[in-house]
Amino acid sequence: MPKRRSPLSGHSAARTTAVADAEPAGARAAYAPPVSIPSPPPASPPGPIRRGRRPRAVTAALALLAATGALLLTLPSDAGRPSEAPRPAAGTHAEHLRRARADAWTHVTRPGLAAWPARGGRIGDTGLLARALRAWTDPGWRGRRSAEPGAPARGPGTSARLLFADDVDGRAVVVLQDGTHTVRYSEPPHGGTPELAAALTEGADVTTAAVVVGRSPRTVRLLLAPWITDAAVRDLRAPAVRPHALIRDGDGVTEPVAVAAGDGPCRGVPVVQVRSSPRIAEDRAFLLADLGGLVPARLTSLPTTRPAVRQRPPRAPTGAADVRDWAASACRLTGLRGKGVRGVDHWVFATQALPERSGTARWVCARADTWRGTGDVEYLFVGPGGTRARAVGRGRDTAQCSSSGRNVLAHTEWRAPSGTTYLLAAASRTVTRLEVTARVRSTVGGRLLAITAPRGRPVEVTGRLPDGTRIDSPLSPDGP
Repeated sequence: MPKRRSPLSGHSAARTTAVADAEPAGARAAYAPPVSIPSPPPASPPGPIRRGRRPRAVTAALALLAATGALLLTLPSDAGRPSEAPRPAAGTHAEHLRRARADAWTHVTRPGLAAWPARGGRIGDTGLLARALRAWTDPGWRGRRSAEPGAPARGPGTSARLLFADDVDGRAVVVLQDGTHTVRYSEPPHGGTPELAAALTEGADVTTAAVVVGRSPRTVRLLLAPWITDAAVRDLRAPAVRPHALIRDGDGVTEPVAVAAGDGPCRGVPVVQVRSSPRIAEDRAFLLADLGGLVPARLTSLPTTRPAVRQRPPRAPTGAADVRDWAASACRLTGLRGKGVRGVDHWVFATQALPERSGTARWVCARADTWRGTGDVEYLFVGPGGTRARAVGRGRDTAQCSSSGRNVLAHTEWRAPSGTTYLLAAASRTVTRLEVTARVRSTVGGRLLAITAPRGRPVEVTGRLPDGTRIDSPLSPDGP
């Protein structure tokens, strides 16, 4: 296969160093040789000779104490353990950055960011690495800091791993990770203000397949995980258009990828479709969407399932039907920008034949999970042939629409082509009865409801499980 030319402007060739996680270089030099402790003198009766030895014994003890103290001050602090010694110079910190072997991801059972090798043409630039570490650890650093929800703007920098260092679009970029957080440091070539972006990435796994190493108002460049074998770009708003290959260089850095506009009309929602190596898992695909953070969010789909059929786990929406389901709600992803979202799941929990033979509607629960472990949901109604989803309910910091909250219900008003207004409601497959109270009263068996109702009248819809457990509708999207 012919070698592709690097998509980076000024980006150097890959120089991945296969360095095992081991004792930092030069650490052995910090250990002094064992100190010989003199044996105590034999017992003897008090006299002039023993009294004459006391000054020499005291001097030897003081020398031994000084040597031991000097030895302790030179010992390096270990991962996360505070050291009472003065902070080493920044250059020493840079030399002690942890680096995974180039093939580390093939030898672990749960590949994550810790298994990424150090990549990029400047991984040996200790001056650049030292400045990046200082920006992360020094509270007095003068630069522009930003932090996603749940991530501190600075940290201890202990046990930091180097993932990337190189020039990207005219800026020097360093990506570091410490097991809980990931940071991206960047600086202009000739003065200017350096920047540090921090994100919470605790629990990153094989699906954490990219990190943003460059951003402009309309594009991003991604550093792909070492286990990604194929990458392509597709538009969620255009499900019939085939994905096109995404070019990347030898270090895994992609060409610029367009991002959805945060303002103005939503004409397209580009996403990156990647596939992992069969060496670590089955032939698995992931769909990644840039939501303004350091790590793109993973998109999944949970198709509707008939009663008595076992619910399947979420999957990547790479099939034509899944992408069509996403098309109507894709533009709503821009509302999640900057919120530290780890993944968004799109669950079609019900389909409903509309009154007056007006077609079929879909009821969707879109759940956004954050790196902090919390999750918000939006209940969406997609009318027949609809190109845009309408929010009909929401939930904040909730388990709804997750594996721990599969019993859901939503309702909305809908106007038929004849002009008649209907109250529509739909619930997940385990609900066996729906009840309407307040200004309109009705009870129906099953999990779908469609009745005529005065327009604009407040109603309350509840559902019942076979054991009588009550299920409530979510809050209105315009509620508190």
